[in-house]
Amino acid sequence: MFDSEFLRWVFALFDFLRYDFILRALLTGIFVGSACAVLGVFLVLRRYALIGHGLTHVAFGGVAVGLLFGGSPFWSALVVTILSSIGILKLQQRVKIHADVAIGIVSAVGMAMGIIIASTAQGFNIDLMSYLFGSILTIGPNEFWVSLFISIVIIVFILLFYHKLFAMTFDAETAMVMGINVERYNYFFAVVTAILIVVGMRLVGLLLVSALIILPAVTSLQVSRSFKGSLVTAAGTAIISVFFGIFTSYHLDLPTGGTIVMINFFLFLLAFGVKKIVLENSLGKQ
Repeated sequence: MFDSEFLRWVFALFDFLRYDFILRALLTGIFVGSACAVLGVFLVLRRYALIGHGLTHVAFGGVAVGLLFGGSPFWSALVVTILSSIGILKLQQRVKIHADVAIGIVSAVGMAMGIIIASTAQGFNIDLMSYLFGSILTIGPNEFWVSLFISIVIIVFILLFYHKLFAMTFDAETAMVMGINVERYNYFFAVVTAILIVVGMRLVGLLLVSALIILPAVTSLQVSRSFKGSLVTAAGTAIISVFFGIFTSYHLDLPTGGTIVMINFFLFLLAFGVKKIVLENSLGKQ
């Protein structure tokens, strides 16, 4: 039997779950984090991981535009970021430049736009900072339902078109020969990444949201033996990091977004260490 003092200590640790705003933040983080992680596996394997980082700069400009004109920063950032993600693909196709160069150009323009607006306009710099650093615990009911809906739609779409997405991820030319419209799915990845960047900015902030896409994906690829396994592991990594990120930030009074990302990083180091040990043991047996 467990000692009553121990049980009280355990209940005290998880006492934070009785607050509605924390439960809302936790569920939002789980769904958005899982969608980011699953998408991240595709992007990392296709060497498009930097598109998430680049679009955060563009979203910063979109938030600034929304605050300047008194509209919703979420919707202005969403529109600007989606158009910019499409612009990256168009620029890559029309100018015949590499993806990283196109990402760099568009992200630089987006960041410059945000800086110019923030420096010339007065009165919303504090609001702008909240989008840069995130505020997962202040997510309202409307943001929760929007985030939940978007995340579910993205995950369902990936499940429905899994085989086509799998084929083009590993060999785009063969996928085209098979009759798969690779260009259409490229636009899907670009638009979905833009949407998740904007949705995720309320979780960990624009400065860190690309980590939600990259770190769980890279962590899963260290230990998974199959593609499906990597998707499941990436989602699991995101869920663990969100839960313990909120748990740790609540008890130690730390910034929630930064704590979630750091736990993601520690999980990556753990997976890397496990992979290294397994490889050394297998080589030693040989």
